[in-house]
Amino acid sequence: MARVNRAEGAVALVTGANRGIGLGFVQELLARGAKKVYAGVRDPSTLSDEFDALAVEVVALDVTDLESVERARAKCSDLTMLINNAGYFANRRLVLGDDPQAARQEMEVNYFGVLNTTRAFAATLGANGGGAILNVLSVAGAFAAPFMGGYSPSKAAALTLSTITRAELSGQGTDVVALIVGSVDTRMASHVEGRKESPVDIARASLDALNKGETVCDTDFMAVEARARYFRDPARYERQMTKLLNVDVQSTGR
Repeated sequence: MARVNRAEGAVALVTGANRGIGLGFVQELLARGAKKVYAGVRDPSTLSDEFDALAVEVVALDVTDLESVERARAKCSDLTMLINNAGYFANRRLVLGDDPQAARQEMEVNYFGVLNTTRAFAATLGANGGGAILNVLSVAGAFAAPFMGGYSPSKAAALTLSTITRAELSGQGTDVVALIVGSVDTRMASHVEGRKESPVDIARASLDALNKGETVCDTDFMAVEARARYFRDPARYERQMTKLLNVDVQSTGR
C-alpha cells in the first residue's frame, strides 16, 4: 500500500505560526510538499529571521478577534488544512490567583480562538473537498493539571470541541485530529527543565497521525507516559499533579 501524505499539495493555515510548534508545522508542511502555507500571526512584525527563507504567505490573524478571523477567511479561500496552534499560558493559579483576567484570556485564546477559526473555515474546507483540522492541545487538557491553572481547563474545553467538530463536520468529509502535546522545547515551556521534544518533531508526529487516520494523537513521550499513568491509577495521578503546585522548578523527569 502506498504511503499517504496528506500534506502534499495541501493549502494549509497555521495559527500562531511565528514561533514554537507553529513554526515547526510551517517547516514540516513545506518539507512534505504543501502547495501553499499561510502563516497566521497576530503581529507580523514579530516574525523571526527563519521566515526569510520560507516560502509562506503571512496572514495577520488574531484568533480572538472575529473581524480579523473573517479577513483571514476571505484571504484563504483555497484552504484545505487548518492547524489551530495559537495558544496562551498565563502561568497563574486558577482559584487562588490574583489576576481575575488570566483564566479568561486563556479560554479566549485556547478555546474560543479555536472555535472562531473552526467556524470561519468549516464551509471553506467543505467546499474544497473536506480537508482536515488539526487542533494543538495539551496533556494538561486531557488530564487535569492543577499547577497549570486556567490553561488546563481551556485545553480540556478545546479537546471536547475537537470531538464535537469531528461529529458536526463528518458529513462534509473533514477529518479532525486532537493533538495531545506533552513536553516541547518552546518559549511557553522555557521554565521547564529536562528533556523536551523539538517543535518539528511534534509537527511530524501530528501529520503522521493525520496520514494514519487517527483522531487523537499523543505527540511525544510525556503525553504517552501521562496517559499510561492516569489510566493505571487515576487517584495517584491526581495526587502527583497536586504535589506539583508547590514545586519551584518544573521538570519533565527526563
